[in-house]
Amino acid sequence: MALIESLYRLFRCVDAPHHWCGGLKPLVRGVNSLAICCWTESNSNSPNCLNIISDNKKRHSLLCIVFHLAYLCTKNKVNTMDIQEIYKIYQAHPIVTTDSRNCPKGSIFVALKGVSFDGNKFAEAALEKGCSYAIIDEKEYAKAGDERYILVDDALVTYKELAREHRRQFSIPVIGITGTNGKTTSKELISAVLAEKFNVHHTEANYNNDVGVPRTLLGIRPEHEIAVIEMGASHPGDIEKLVTYVEPTCGLITNVGRAHLQGFGSFEGVKKTKGELYDFLKAHGCLLFLNESNPDLTEMAEQRAFDRIITYGQDETADVQGYVVSCAPCLKFEWQSSSLNTHQPAPTIYEVQTHLIGSYNLDNMLAAIAIGLHFGVTPQQINYALENYVPHNNRSQLTETAHNKLIVDAYNANPSSMAAAIENFQLMEVENKMAILGDMRELGDASAEEHQKVVELLKATDIRNVWLVGEEFGKTQTDFRKFRDIDEVKKEIALHRPEDHYILIKGSNGIKLFELPALL
Repeated sequence: MALIESLYRLFRCVDAPHHWCGGLKPLVRGVNSLAICCWTESNSNSPNCLNIISDNKKRHSLLCIVFHLAYLCTKNKVNTMDIQEIYKIYQAHPIVTTDSRNCPKGSIFVALKGVSFDGNKFAEAALEKGCSYAIIDEKEYAKAGDERYILVDDALVTYKELAREHRRQFSIPVIGITGTNGKTTSKELISAVLAEKFNVHHTEANYNNDVGVPRTLLGIRPEHEIAVIEMGASHPGDIEKLVTYVEPTCGLITNVGRAHLQGFGSFEGVKKTKGELYDFLKAHGCLLFLNESNPDLTEMAEQRAFDRIITYGQDETADVQGYVVSCAPCLKFEWQSSSLNTHQPAPTIYEVQTHLIGSYNLDNMLAAIAIGLHFGVTPQQINYALENYVPHNNRSQLTETAHNKLIVDAYNANPSSMAAAIENFQLMEVENKMAILGDMRELGDASAEEHQKVVELLKATDIRNVWLVGEEFGKTQTDFRKFRDIDEVKKEIALHRPEDHYILIKGSNGIKLFELPALL
């Protein structure tokens, strides 16, 4: 019976016996030297029949196997359906949850799996708490005859396919965004600009992976007029998978840099993976928003010979041009557009004072301007949105405490964003500068080299009060102060808290530097 149960588990998602013909044949051949094994359903006037041809003398064993499989299929029948059928259920129950602790009445629970959890184990609890249906991919967690359980091959794939089916119900513009740095900030700036004219749906926080993106897509409602979807990646093929569900009508790559090298393998791996967005846009005749001042992005676009491009950057040839006026400490910049600005009879230069730290945010601002102009937002509306956008979530954020002024960028760090932050901090027209920098994660074999490069860059600035936090920075050759972890930093602050400083705080989220502002 162990063999029978194993065979059955392989076919537990097959609802009709006649479907077994394609799947059972090769499997049983491997077990019992079967040439052909086919199960067919006869008409209502006669019982089910078996057609078996064997190349050995194990006919009775084969018959036994098939009969047992048939019995189990009847006994253990579980609700199975295709994505269109599941979508019909979603239309009646338009709330999807993947968290068994949050089960709104009438919602659909999707049993996702992770390294340390299996959502299938919580399907029953989700139904008890109020969910109307549970999508599972492990049959043993379903109750036989309970139509509330929907058995699928892969719950995550079904979740994404459900999201794509929902996205296809809308003909609105969908802007796809990816890149090494600036994805979330660009998404928020673009959304803020478009919100001056449209009802915008956009990615919340940084929910940009294969769980977060479907969540965002399922949030699109009939009242929404445009969507801005952020897509992240840490391995080759990640963006290719996401765009097949997002199906953007236009998009941009913010930049490409040396990040997640452990997953991508090399900088060329980064470019190839981020370029998967370009591949989709090109293949479907979509509009590309291109940072013309970025040589890597320009090269990647030229390789694909785009027909539809709107450019932005610091070059005079860009459709939207801009440059930094000052960073004291927040970014002030000017911009103009002779080709996209149809609201003014002649080229007009606009000045914008932002609440963002960092000259590197100029590109993010110009991208938002280019997209806003393309969709008919006026320059006045664009400037208002950019001037009133206030960053949060520890991104390019200026925080003033009773003791110091903090430039907090502690959510993420990689070589390109770290260099940009240090270079910008060097240019800031402020006194008493101090930097607290944490390790950059997921750099693989390049980690030691990249951390040493950061140290060398710091040595070339006038920033002398530097604290380095983490094991990787601990291996560097430098006289800057080093701390093993965040706890050691906290102890030092408790003993000797800096006063009246501008302090740059930047590191990967795992280093937990975001805990420091409350102490400084």
